[in-house]
Amino acid sequence: MADISDHLEAAGDQWRSYDEFAAGIDTYRLPSADLTGRWVELDLGGDRLRLEFPDAGLARWSSPAFGTGRASDGPASVDPYDAVQVRPGVVFVNLELRSREREAITVIWSTRTGRALVTHSRIRSSEEAAADGEPQVTQTFHPGVLTATEAGPAAAPSGPAPAPSRDLIGKRNVYRYSPEHLYEHTYMSSERYMWQCLQGVQRGHGDVDRSTVWKFDDGLYLFCFREFKIAVASVWLHDLGYDLRTTGVFLGLTASDAAAHSRAGGHIYPLGAVTYPDVQPV
Repeated sequence: MADISDHLEAAGDQWRSYDEFAAGIDTYRLPSADLTGRWVELDLGGDRLRLEFPDAGLARWSSPAFGTGRASDGPASVDPYDAVQVRPGVVFVNLELRSREREAITVIWSTRTGRALVTHSRIRSSEEAAADGEPQVTQTFHPGVLTATEAGPAAAPSGPAPAPSRDLIGKRNVYRYSPEHLYEHTYMSSERYMWQCLQGVQRGHGDVDRSTVWKFDDGLYLFCFREFKIAVASVWLHDLGYDLRTTGVFLGLTASDAAAHSRAGGHIYPLGAVTYPDVQPV
């Protein structure tokens, strides 16, 4: 029996590569923030992550959690970064790892609550992915707390810690990333979501892919997906409060099999939601 992607693909042209659909997907993204002179240190359940920003483009970082350096040794790697202040005091930072090709580390922290959440994305070999039938890009999630910044030691964290969330299950939203990028998402369960392209080079295409949702703060949700059909994954911070904005990044393989990082972002338009009367999705 043909799956949903077979039917939707027939409605459009051939399946598009990651670099084709990602071009211009950051048109409506919030502006980048310059973190020059700032630094933060996070406690990720016993492991430390320290980030220093000597200028607007490069970050020095170290963390035994991700296999580089020890917290007491100072920074061990230097990589490009991009930062966005998604709310007052809430910063979204993506490290485009050149020191370790095919990997990215995305860090979110709040100076208001003292909470933090880190996503580590890695492109596996095609042989690894084929062996277990899972998407080629994997992601792991690491909640933590802010322990210090350039302003001094951080206050004790407040409010609930970041945690996996079922809040988006049943919701259906449209995402406008540019005049040429319009996508619909339906959040099906704690493990999968369904998407289709309404406008853009992927118009007529869609699929059901692996997804993960964590609640970071009131109205702020980390949403990550990992595609089956091509080697690409994404990390988003959805602001479903008053602003209805999303900020994200992609890690994937281009048509020439090269690892690439892309910035993304735009506006969220809720379409509605359903509730399940008895038996709930996984």
